[in-house]
Amino acid sequence: MSANEMITKIERLKEWEALIAEAQAEAETLKDEIKREMDARNTEELEAGQYIVRYTSVLTQRFDTTAFKKALPEVYKGYLKQSASRRFSIA
Repeated sequence: MSANEMITKIERLKEWEALIAEAQAEAETLKDEIKREMDARNTEELEAGQYIVRYTSVLTQRFDTTAFKKALPEVYKGYLKQSASRRFSIA
């Protein structure tokens, strides 16, 4: 692949990434509007035509690795697992 072809591909990639970011921002805006409407109606479930929209509270429990690392650093180190990956970036 020539340098010009590579530049063209990178520029196309940047354009697509910008379009994706714009679409994601628009989707988030629409979600926020729907959530505000559901909050205004004081409901966690809403039927709109063929769609059922749910905006519910969820409780989760997560392991606090930071506290565990401080309390038992040697045990924490014993359970660390190294992994390898490749990072792609364009500057």
